[in-house]
Amino acid sequence: MEVDISIGSSPGDRRQSQAIRRSVFVREQKIPQELDLDGQDAGSLHLLAKVDGVAVGTARLSISGPEAVLARVAVLPGYREKGIATALIRAALCRCREAQVRSLWIHAHRHLRAYYASFGFEFVRDVEVVGEHQLIAMQLAM
Repeated sequence: MEVDISIGSSPGDRRQSQAIRRSVFVREQKIPQELDLDGQDAGSLHLLAKVDGVAVGTARLSISGPEAVLARVAVLPGYREKGIATALIRAALCRCREAQVRSLWIHAHRHLRAYYASFGFEFVRDVEVVGEHQLIAMQLAM
């Protein structure tokens, strides 16, 4: 299976990203849609993972000077455990290096702590509970 990653900020990119997030976060994980749609989409980059031209995974990257935030990493159920999230994260890391980001943050589900640590992220603190999911703050010094 070949995965193509695109990075964009067009309305079409946002719509595809939001459709995946709605499926994963709102429908599957029961997170209220108003928490997902936090007003940050328009000013962010949207990474889309496509298989055979169909968007199956997404992540949102917000770069502000030397800092960036990686958020909303989601992969549709039938495509999980196939390296798609890893490809999205690697693409985000590459974009951050190109933009000379020095610090990348993520608020991840607690059960993904070891996964993000495998990329070099370090646990900072517990942050909030969203729906029934404890989120943790992690930081990667680049």
